[in-house]
Amino acid sequence: MDQRGWADELDRRIRALPGPTTESVRRVRREYSKRLRSESGESVVSLAEALVDRHRWVAYELIYHHPSALTCLSVEDVEGLARRLDSWGSVDAFGCCLSGPAWRRGVIPDEVIHRWAASEDRWWRRAALVSTVPLNLRSRGGTGDAERTLGVCALLVADRDDMVVKALSWALRQLVVQDPEAVRSFMRSHQDVLAARVVRETGHKLTTGRKNPPRTTPPR
Repeated sequence: MDQRGWADELDRRIRALPGPTTESVRRVRREYSKRLRSESGESVVSLAEALVDRHRWVAYELIYHHPSALTCLSVEDVEGLARRLDSWGSVDAFGCCLSGPAWRRGVIPDEVIHRWAASEDRWWRRAALVSTVPLNLRSRGGTGDAERTLGVCALLVADRDDMVVKALSWALRQLVVQDPEAVRSFMRSHQDVLAARVVRETGHKLTTGRKNPPRTTPPR
């Protein structure tokens, strides 16, 4: 079956689900990941390109969970698979499953992520920050990369777009798990320009290990 045929079949399977949920769609994706395991990485990338406009995060996960598809990507492939990013959900799936892991493996050079950070498009700027998360998230294979993470954070430290501010907080909080001292130093160096949300949420993560302080029951 060619890649368009695979994409059409997978699309039909997902559309046939009664009341599809993330978990039920993911079960279908897992089934296809097993079936595609022996296919070449290039074939899976082509399949994802045929599927991305219909089931974006499924397309990204097919690449992420294939043994070699991530390493077959080019910068042009990655940016092509990002077409029509227009929400935090689509950007976060892209950054966590595709661009971040590809960057961590050296498929995407730092210069590309920095170019996204300089974009006039808020979603590309958010994508640059979200791409740092897999560098530090153990469940995504991250082992900690303060230099690259904070390099991107520094480029967007004064950005006040809400979607970018929230992503900056996320990027810093994820690095806290791996290198809290690097985050403390960054916070001190940029304390006069960081958004209040970033200071608050990252500060809580540093002191309590949580994004927000625990709720307390008011005295009766």
